[in-house]
Amino acid sequence: RPGRPWRSHTMPPAPKKTKEAIAKAAQAGGGKGKKKKWSKAKSKEKLANMVLFSKELYDKVVADVPKQRLITPSNLSEKFKLSGSLARKIILHLFEKGLIRKVSHHNSQMIFTRAAAPVEEPEAEAAAPAKGKKGGKKEKAAAAPEE
Repeated sequence: RPGRPWRSHTMPPAPKKTKEAIAKAAQAGGGKGKKKKWSKAKSKEKLANMVLFSKELYDKVVADVPKQRLITPSNLSEKFKLSGSLARKIILHLFEKGLIRKVSHHNSQMIFTRAAAPVEEPEAEAAAPAKGKKGGKKEKAAAAPEE
C-alpha cells in the first residue's frame, strides 16, 4: 500500500516530570487514595416475644382475636408480642372452641377469620315469593286462582 506505511506510528515519549512535579502530585492525594472500609451491617433488634401466656394476656387475646377479620399466626405474633408457636396454639384453641373459622391452611401458613353469626336470611327467602324470575304464561296461569 503506497499511501499507508505499515506500523510507522509510534507513541511519542512521555513527558519527563521534574522532582517538584512528582512531589506536588503526591501531595495532591490523587491515585489510589485510602482503602474503602466495609460498612457495618445493620443489626435487626431482637424481639422479646412471650412464650407463655399470662392470665391477662390470655383474656385479652380471647376477647380481641375473634373480632378480627384476618387471623394469622404472624398477625397475632406482631400485635400481641407472642412467639410464633404460641400464636399457632391459640389460633387452634380458638378454632376448636368455634370462635373463629378456617379460611385456608397451606403448609405452615394458616388463615382464619371471625366466625359469622348464624344468619336467618335463607329461611326468610324460602318463605317469600321469588321476585324477578323470568316466567312464562304457564307459571302465571298456575299462580292465578282458577274461577
